[in-house]
Amino acid sequence: MSKQWDEERRTLLQTLQNIGSVGRAEGSPINRIGLGYYPVAEHLRLLDPDVVLVVGPRGSGKTEIARVLSDAALFDAVKPYAPAVRLPEGDSQWLRVYPAGIKGFEGIGLRTFMQSAGDSTEMLRELWFAYLVRALYDKLDAQGQADVRPLSVPEAADVEAIHRAFRELGTKPVVVLDRLDEQLANQGRYLFATYDELDTLGNGDWKLVEAGVRGLVALWAAYARRWRRIRAKLFLRSDLYERHAKAGGADLAKLAAGRVELVWSDRDLYGQLLKRMANVDDALSGYVLSIKGVSWSDDSSLGWIPKLQTWQDARPVVERMVGVYMGANQKKGLVYRWLLDHVRDGLGRGYPRPFVRLMEEAARLELQHFSTLRSPRLLEPASLRRALDRVSDDHVTQSLDEWPWLEAIKRKLSDDPLVPYAEKDAIKLMEGLSGAKGAMLPPFESRELLDYLLQLGIFRRRPDGRLDAPDLYLAGLGLKRKGGVKKKK
Repeated sequence: MSKQWDEERRTLLQTLQNIGSVGRAEGSPINRIGLGYYPVAEHLRLLDPDVVLVVGPRGSGKTEIARVLSDAALFDAVKPYAPAVRLPEGDSQWLRVYPAGIKGFEGIGLRTFMQSAGDSTEMLRELWFAYLVRALYDKLDAQGQADVRPLSVPEAADVEAIHRAFRELGTKPVVVLDRLDEQLANQGRYLFATYDELDTLGNGDWKLVEAGVRGLVALWAAYARRWRRIRAKLFLRSDLYERHAKAGGADLAKLAAGRVELVWSDRDLYGQLLKRMANVDDALSGYVLSIKGVSWSDDSSLGWIPKLQTWQDARPVVERMVGVYMGANQKKGLVYRWLLDHVRDGLGRGYPRPFVRLMEEAARLELQHFSTLRSPRLLEPASLRRALDRVSDDHVTQSLDEWPWLEAIKRKLSDDPLVPYAEKDAIKLMEGLSGAKGAMLPPFESRELLDYLLQLGIFRRRPDGRLDAPDLYLAGLGLKRKGGVKKKK
């Protein structure tokens, strides 16, 4: 019996270490993307045509939901999970205006434009309008295309030429989109323009990012009420929103009133984890679905979906896989609580990606250090503990895409890697970054930088006032906690 379970367990662990790949690849078939997506009712409020702004921290699923909603079949599949949302009537089409590959401009073109033309909000608003017309060009009737054809001629990276053509066309771009909006209304259709990954506008240049966002917000603040069938969805990272809110004035206030915030509750984090385990293959699905105490629904497009009333409803699955405690008894902590607590940032927010990665990495380590366990357990608590450092490393590495200056901070922290810090010591440690070499510099220094790290959740303030790094960032930043227990290798 033990040998048979060992063989089964190896197979299950091999699958478990890849649950995050469900629906991840851009080229995945539609049904595979749907299997990886967990519908959160509050997030789906963004389906309301009047919701323009969608705000969420890094890793909250902004890109995933943007991908899901840009596919007509998946858009229809998630509708039933938004029962209280005012859904768009008729057919809807979701178009990615930014990022848009070779069709859209990138940070280099924007930087060149701003260097020559300045960063006035009005000029940047015109620029975003020009690229919107280019994105919608194929949707225009023959007359509309003829009216704005000069705007479609320049290469996407030639930002100055595109802006110049836009200005030379006078009122024609507005007239053309007004007519398209009327045609869509007559046909009972919607066009949603999506903007995601806006932090990539500046390639690490904070001023460039803020200027680009300011121009985009100004565009849709001006036209969101004018057009009823051409609608926008701006997916904006939380820290960008909070900083822009202070200087965005009336433009941002118009869009922010009905915004959707992509916050993951503990219940939804567990729901997403269980859903991925239940849909990756038949063997792991059978293992998870056979556990008593959890109810499931079977959706033809989205696969098996757990029906959790609270996050504690996931406890039977966790305890069957790992056991009740993180050690011999309750002093080591309850497993189902430990999993959540160790993927939170300094603001207490949990994220789906590292939560799934923690389970994947634990399965990989369990296979490396394989030993017989009594059926039906899959994992040792020790594998989860060892996996945490790798998840932290991965999280910080992936964060460099959006915060490339984090590398400079990591190098600076190596001068004093033991946390927690007294606040005065942390401020002093943040000084002198302007002299760092081989890495992009952060947008602030000293106290302002420390405040920014706290705002992002990379650091946290303890009740005694000292500053610490949450486990999600601790190992990835090369930090160690004073008095911590040495981990077993």
